[in-house]
Amino acid sequence: MRRLSAIMVTLVLALAGTTLFAVPAGANSIRDDHSDCADGNSVGDGWGRGNDYYCTAPDDVVTAACPSGMRCGSYSISGLGSRKQQVRNAGANVLDLAVAMLETERMDTNYPYGDNKRDDAANFGIFKQNWYMLRSKCDRFRGQTTSQWNNGAALNSNLSADISCLHQSQNAYGMTVWFGGHRNGQTGINNPNTSDINGYKTAVHWIRDQLNSNSANLSNDTRFWVDVRPI
Repeated sequence: MRRLSAIMVTLVLALAGTTLFAVPAGANSIRDDHSDCADGNSVGDGWGRGNDYYCTAPDDVVTAACPSGMRCGSYSISGLGSRKQQVRNAGANVLDLAVAMLETERMDTNYPYGDNKRDDAANFGIFKQNWYMLRSKCDRFRGQTTSQWNNGAALNSNLSADISCLHQSQNAYGMTVWFGGHRNGQTGINNPNTSDINGYKTAVHWIRDQLNSNSANLSNDTRFWVDVRPI
């Protein structure tokens, strides 16, 4: 009798252990740690997509699969929602938001002057527009010379002018050539279909699609990111 009781106790404990350590079905569909998902180039608790798992931002924004061969994800930045609305109210569309979101973390001009570049390669404004394209296609700077590149700094404190120049440039070049020039200056304008430029374009389009996937993303604090090599 004692032997039978001992066997029954052992069996009950074994079953209890199985229950305690069982993993629910589908538990790996969303990770509960950051081991594969952290964006090494970002600040905060950003989650991206690691291996075959889909990861979420702290505010439970689920991101779509990353562009092929790229790392991507989303995370929350306090106050970014207000900035999104400010940029949109100044005339930006969703694609513009995506460009700004890819270029800077807070869609602002808090980066080294000229983006550490000079002359035609110098970048200004929240979109980091280069001086060559600004002086070529934006009425505000049209006809100015390479040596006048510091004039582009006016866009750092004039959001509406920044957006206006962006649209003038896009309309003048067409989007394919604009992406080429925005990514790689005059070289990109002359050859806008390189794999690097197409990768940059894909990254911008992915961010745009995440913003469009839920209207809340146009005014909440979520930043979407894609890891693109700076040049």
